[in-house]
Amino acid sequence: MIRLRKIQQAKAEAARNGTSPPTVNRSVAFMRAKKDIQEYEDIPSVEIQYDRDDPMHIKLQVIPDKGYYANGKFNFECTIPNDYPNSAPEFRCLQKIYHPNIDLEGHVCLNILRNDWKPTLTLQLVFAGILHLFLEPNPNDPLNKDAANDLAKFPESFGRHVKQAMMGGYVGEELFEPVVASMRNSQRYY
Repeated sequence: MIRLRKIQQAKAEAARNGTSPPTVNRSVAFMRAKKDIQEYEDIPSVEIQYDRDDPMHIKLQVIPDKGYYANGKFNFECTIPNDYPNSAPEFRCLQKIYHPNIDLEGHVCLNILRNDWKPTLTLQLVFAGILHLFLEPNPNDPLNKDAANDLAKFPESFGRHVKQAMMGGYVGEELFEPVVASMRNSQRYY
């Protein structure tokens, strides 16, 4: 009802000024992304931020409370493509992390973002899937083959490497920035 009044007010003002009223042109992707976000229910260890006028760009922060990545803060950008929900949203991790399913450039390997994507899937399900990657990294579908091999063959070594990377150290020749919540400013990343 409030939106209808705003549209009527905009039309009336445009008529007084002799201009054409603003048009609201929202794509299917925009409407579906907005609906997905409006129906979003909080997922423990996951926080999202978005501009209500632009649900096509979402910031996601994952803070696992258990597993190899416990107490880390991992920030992602999510971009909704113009043909969403026919195409999957695109995610990129903003920090370099040592993870079998996230490469050093931040690309994410999650089956529902690739071959298993269906238009009936929601953003909430994808957010939960990204959290699951931190709770149960999958060495069988890797983007970072070194991390996947380490996890599959030497889980204790993998755990040490994850801790080194999360603390801001080297794993091999790669330097990682610190992502451990206690080492960083306690403010949210938004």
